[in-house]
Amino acid sequence: MCKDLMNQSQHLQKVIDHFTKEQIANNRLQLKASIYVARHLAFQAISFRGRDESFTSSNCGNFLETLDIVTFWNEKVAEIIQKTPKNATYTSPGIQKEILHVYSAKMKKAIREEIGDAKFCIIVDETRDESMKEKMAVVYRYVDTEGFVKEPFFGLIHVVDTAALTLKKWIYSLLSQHCLDIQNIRGQGYDGASNMRGMWNGLQVLILNNCSYAYYIHCFVHCLQLALVKASKQVVPISGFFLKLILVIKTVNTSCKRNEKLKVSNANEIVRLIDLEELETGSGLNQIGTLQQPVETC
Repeated sequence: MCKDLMNQSQHLQKVIDHFTKEQIANNRLQLKASIYVARHLAFQAISFRGRDESFTSSNCGNFLETLDIVTFWNEKVAEIIQKTPKNATYTSPGIQKEILHVYSAKMKKAIREEIGDAKFCIIVDETRDESMKEKMAVVYRYVDTEGFVKEPFFGLIHVVDTAALTLKKWIYSLLSQHCLDIQNIRGQGYDGASNMRGMWNGLQVLILNNCSYAYYIHCFVHCLQLALVKASKQVVPISGFFLKLILVIKTVNTSCKRNEKLKVSNANEIVRLIDLEELETGSGLNQIGTLQQPVETC
């Protein structure tokens, strides 16, 4: 087996040594096209994959379709991709994930360098994604060298459960991976769940035991949200308004005809107010969207 691996390694090295400068330039241009497409989709928060990415598909997904636009306007890239072997197209899902991983690593490295040896706070929350997996989002809060407060999103970690010990384990693992000293933590920001703020076994206590200056603060926005929900339920007119609002939204959303009539009525009302000069106009204003189901968190 070792002999086969050695022969394979020697064979690959021979192939690489025989690459001409033109082949190397073409490979780099082809990979650069995939990198720029991946960067565009990532920065615009657009999904990459399609349901059917075969050659006969009418819609191969955003990544491949965007790459087709690039090849349509760049004959050189189109020629290179057309001649390239099928096992070296730099468009596979694995290559897409590798490109995203490189971008993620570079951004995390930049954030880590900006923090340096300064003190920082951690803001953590957990939620489920569409695949029903529990995810823990981590945000760092710190002051940069110019004196501005920064709160960059740093990572999304899959956790098997939301127990305090599990969350602590993954937070410490993330800090260790990027050489961030636990003793430099000067604050913890979570919601009011028992696994986060518990006085005996909560996450804030577990971290506070290792760093006596990592004081816990219940998220101000979450506190305000809880106060508003509690207050609204105590006021009968407001509580009744939201109950009726939910009923109206359900009634409209269950029928395409009712939904369309509501949009037409809304558009006519906007036109009327504009004619009366009672409504401001401009780019991005007066857009008609869909009705969203109201919940306590939104």
